[in-house]
Amino acid sequence: QVQLVESGGGLVQAGGSLRLSCAASGSSFSVNFMGWFRQAPGKEREFVATISWNGGYTYYADSVKGRFTISRDSAKNTVYLQMDSLRPEDTAVYYCAARTISGLAYDAVAYSYWGQGTQVTVSS
Repeated sequence: QVQLVESGGGLVQAGGSLRLSCAASGSSFSVNFMGWFRQAPGKEREFVATISWNGGYTYYADSVKGRFTISRDSAKNTVYLQMDSLRPEDTAVYYCAARTISGLAYDAVAYSYWGQGTQVTVSS
């Protein structure tokens, strides 16, 4: 099994920044992609960003391009999400997820392992 633990969420004013972290641990596994998703009340879980574990290639939702940056530290088995220029509509629970099958994927069902989520609230 794979365990993912997110941290770094909180309350921030519009225009501010937050950095989320996700530490992965567990038994023998092979992670091909790590991703970030978010879910606001009454809305479906939404893709935010993903990164290929070996190559570090990154992909973003249109809504966060130019504002968010995903990165990883392979030695620490940790993925980060740097969020800048935050807007009230970014308010959501943010989840870290891992995909063990090769191939880029944007849908939540393609990711097998999930963290518990961390709340991000952006005030106006």
